Amino acid sequence: MSKKMKDLIPEYCIKTLSTIAIVAIVLIFYFVIIKALPVIRNSGLGLFTKTGFDRQIREGFASPASDPMLTFGMLAPIIGTLLSTLLALAAAGFLAIGAAAVICEMSPRSLAAVLTAIVRLLASIPSVVFGLIGVMTVVPFVEKLFITVDMQIEYLMYFQMTGRNMLTSAIVLTFMIVPTIISLSIDAIRAVPQNQREVGYAFGMNRFRVIWKIVLPSARSGIIAGMILGAGRGIGEAIAVSMVCGGNAYIPNIMHGFAALLSPVLPLSAAIINKSEAMSAPAVESALFACGAILLLMGAILSALARIIEKRIRRRAGYAD
Repeated sequence: MSKKMKDLIPEYCIKTLSTIAIVAIVLIFYFVIIKALPVIRNSGLGLFTKTGFDRQIREGFASPASDPMLTFGMLAPIIGTLLSTLLALAAAGFLAIGAAAVICEMSPRSLAAVLTAIVRLLASIPSVVFGLIGVMTVVPFVEKLFITVDMQIEYLMYFQMTGRNMLTSAIVLTFMIVPTIISLSIDAIRAVPQNQREVGYAFGMNRFRVIWKIVLPSARSGIIAGMILGAGRGIGEAIAVSMVCGGNAYIPNIMHGFAALLSPVLPLSAAIINKSEAMSAPAVESALFACGAILLLMGAILSALARIIEKRIRRRAGYAD
């Protein structure tokens, strides 16, 4: 075999595998959209603006196959997904950036290596384990700490207040996505050249100011990438969230104050899990695939957002696109 052929084989293999991956992604999108199309076509914009998802699932399951009920409103699951993820992302980002800075900038090398290994191990734990921990510890903790009998009576006309709610979902999601953000933030911070830190010290900055003014701004592209990846995992998480979210497609009312955090929610991913037992009905099957289509859309938006942010950061840093 000639040297030229040996060089071409890896190139063709990479191109073939890349093509297979692209085709697989396109087929997944196509399959999900085709399955969701009956509900999307019949619901129109009401799919994103109307409520009543729990009732509609019951009606869709009871409707005959010859005349299925295909009008659904998924505003409540969409809002439940966004609120739970944003709350978790805010908490996880705060914890992750601080932890990454401590590991990289303040810990001895031996301790930093151990902590980094632990973080990467936590990132690989299956989500169902986090769900079990949430059910056994977070749910009773939230119920005991925040929920009283008077509150349950006061809000009974709106929802049943239990330890399974949006706050619990956000807490469980926080501990699920924080290892991922820490891991990527560590890589980003370690990629900052040492001479940039030395410039800060030369100007009389202490360690904290060097981290705050030099290291973190220089590592922001990697940190933002970690945040976006964490958001993607939070939006798509199903098993753990379905175990602690409450399973009720309710839109939290900000007029209730802190009690809004204690209301049950039904994120899109959890809806697919919780309502899957009714998928024997064509209407419910199409509705759950519509949930999947919306999740794919959110994932695509996050990917596009990550690309836009990366371009802006590179442009400000003086790099060509």
